[in-house]
Amino acid sequence: MRFTISREKLQEGLQAVTAAVPAKTTLPVLANLLVETTERGIRFSATDLDIAVSTEVSADVESPGAITIPAKKLSEIARELPPAPVKVASSGEQRITLECGRSRFKLLGLPREEFPTFPAVRFTDAWRVRSGALQQLIHHVAFAASTEESRPILNGVLWELREDRMRMVATNGHRLAKMELPLEGGGAPASELIIPPKALEQIRRLFPAEEELEIARGDNHLGFRSPFTSVFTRLVEGPYPNYEQVIPKDNDRSCLADRGALTSALKRMSVIASDQTHRIKLSFNAGMLKFSVTTPDLGEAADELPVNYSGDQLDIGFNATYLLEILRYMPTEQVKLTFKAPERAATIEPEGWDDPAKYLCLVMPLRLMD
Repeated sequence: MRFTISREKLQEGLQAVTAAVPAKTTLPVLANLLVETTERGIRFSATDLDIAVSTEVSADVESPGAITIPAKKLSEIARELPPAPVKVASSGEQRITLECGRSRFKLLGLPREEFPTFPAVRFTDAWRVRSGALQQLIHHVAFAASTEESRPILNGVLWELREDRMRMVATNGHRLAKMELPLEGGGAPASELIIPPKALEQIRRLFPAEEELEIARGDNHLGFRSPFTSVFTRLVEGPYPNYEQVIPKDNDRSCLADRGALTSALKRMSVIASDQTHRIKLSFNAGMLKFSVTTPDLGEAADELPVNYSGDQLDIGFNATYLLEILRYMPTEQVKLTFKAPERAATIEPEGWDDPAKYLCLVMPLRLMD
């Protein structure tokens, strides 16, 4: 194998795929990238056996071939190369040479045959989705997925597809995010897919918003591809909890607040909140929201914020970290919070949002200590 590639294209290809290389692995070849020649140039591929990514970049190919190269070292070398064309060659004995300007490197690779094959996903039955719409769902929802291993199903993000709309939902049992969008493009089969957030992050990172993606399903894998880049992910298996049950339909107290001011007050209160529970007390009454926090071995704090509140006076406790996280992803300056009672779920929604998407977050309260 022999080819010449610009330093920029080499760095671009490596940047696209190295995030899929596992930090630790017992299988040496997974620490490597597969580099292979194609009709259009060079394809770089990486996998951790759950997620696989490949991308193609332009290069001048003199002789075809394929080999796997240590990902970390190749990336470090590429980052330090002078601005000149990079000549790459490999001979039969798994040795790769890189030449750029006056710099010359030799690396030991592994044979292409040792690299795992990508999942069998047939794109003949693919449906199409605009990347920007998918990215909007991922950005506003994926943060709410669980990171604990006790309930693996909640480590995934539910992607529901219907004929005219698509929806993503994520929860860790304490907070939930849900967004729904009209489905443009079409051809999507009605389905419910549970996708690891790590794979969604790759999709958000790799595909430009204006690109139309082809998406197809294999036995237990999902494939996303554009003309030059592909992402494959293993799906999380099992039934997703019935999240509709926990979304309150009868919350009769509501509060309109400035997102920035609410965020600032919560951050100030968080300084004194317990490191274990992050509990903060919110007291709502007409025109004013009062914050208070007491942590026995640390001290107390209080603050207040003018708000537009309707309903009976309410004292309710929340994990400030969850509230702050939700507020970070709210797309409007004003937010609407609704409540029923101190022990019932509260909802947070964007106020005055002129977007076709519907967005709702939910957070469970914490019991207030007397």
